[in-house]
Amino acid sequence: MGGMKRIGILTGGGDCPGLNAVIRAVAKTAITQYGATIVGVEDGFEGLVAGHKRELENPDVSGIINMGGTILGTSNRGDPWHFPVTGPAGSEIRDLSAQAMDHYRQWQLDCLVTVGGDGTMNISNRMASLGANVVGVPKTIDNDLAATDRTFGHDTAVAVATEAIDRLHTTASAHHRVMVIEVMGRYAGWIALTAGLAGGADIILIPEIPFTWEGVYRKVIERSRHGKRFSIVCVAEGAKCPDVGEIVKAYDTKRTDAKQLGGVGDVVARRVSEGTGLETRVTVLGHLLRGGSPTAFDRVLATRFGVLAAHLAGRGQYGFMAALHGAVVEPVPIADAIASLKVVTRDHELVQAARAVGTSFGDG
Repeated sequence: MGGMKRIGILTGGGDCPGLNAVIRAVAKTAITQYGATIVGVEDGFEGLVAGHKRELENPDVSGIINMGGTILGTSNRGDPWHFPVTGPAGSEIRDLSAQAMDHYRQWQLDCLVTVGGDGTMNISNRMASLGANVVGVPKTIDNDLAATDRTFGHDTAVAVATEAIDRLHTTASAHHRVMVIEVMGRYAGWIALTAGLAGGADIILIPEIPFTWEGVYRKVIERSRHGKRFSIVCVAEGAKCPDVGEIVKAYDTKRTDAKQLGGVGDVVARRVSEGTGLETRVTVLGHLLRGGSPTAFDRVLATRFGVLAAHLAGRGQYGFMAALHGAVVEPVPIADAIASLKVVTRDHELVQAARAVGTSFGDG
C-alpha cells in the first residue's frame, strides 16, 4: 500500500466461533505489513449506518484468538437497505444505504473487510455497487456459502453437536428412549448431516431430503425388534415435515429474512411417540452451537482467511472473498459466493457414507 491507509472491519449476522481470530489476523497483518490504520465498525452494518466505530491497535487484538463471540459486536438486523427505525409512529423499515456510505466516506476508509455469511456478502456486493471497496471473509456455522469448501465456525458447531449426541446416547440407552436432537442450519443440512454421522445417529432429517413419518417409524421399530431399545434422531431446524413443511417459530420483520426457524424437534418427537408407542424426548441445541471457543481447525482457517483478506485490501484487490478450495485459501469474486446457496445434494459422499453404515434419512 502506498502510504498510510485505513481499513475498516465489521462482523455481520449471527455470532460465530472464530470471528475474533479473523479480526486479529486482519489487524495484525495490515498493521505490521502495510502500516494501515484499522477501524473496527461496531455491531456489524448497524454500526456502519449509525456511525459507531473505534480504532483497533495491536494490544486490542492480542490474546483473542481463542475467544468466542466478537469484540466488535454484531447484528442480524442491520441491512442498510432494510433498516428498522423507531419513531413516533412506531417501527418502520427504511433504506439507509446512503447513510452507511456517508460514514464509509467520512471515516476515509480505503477498504471495508466484511466478515459474515450469505446475508453479509449480499450486502457487501450491493455496497460495492455504490462505490465501496469491499473484501469478504466467509463466516457461518451453517457452511452454506457457495464458492468455499468450508466456512469457519462450522467445525466448532459440529464438534459441539457431536458431543451432545454422544452424551444423549448414554441416557437414551439407559432409559430405552428415542432421543431427538434439533440443530441449527437454516435451509442447509450440513450440521445435522456431519454431526449425525460423527455421533452415530440412527436417523438424520435434513431439508434437502424429503422424509415420511412411516420411514422414520420403520427405522425406530426395526431397531427395537433387533433388541436396540433406543434410537437417536438428529434433525436440522429447516427439515420439512411431510404434512406441514417448515416449522417457523416466529417472524421478525426487522430482519431481511424474517423467518425464525425452530420447533421441528418437538414435532418429530411427538409424532415418533404417537407412531411407535416409544417414550421420546427432545433436546434443542440452538445457540449452544454458536458459543464458546473455536476449535483448532476454525482458529487456523479464520486466521488464514483474515491474513488473505488483509493482503487483498493491501494490494487493492477489491470485490473478492477469501475461500478454501481443497487445501488452498484463495480469492473468489463475492458475486460468485452469493450466486447460490450451498446445500446438501442427495448423492453427496457424506450421505452415501451415512446410508452405508445403516443411517436412515426417513425416505426409505
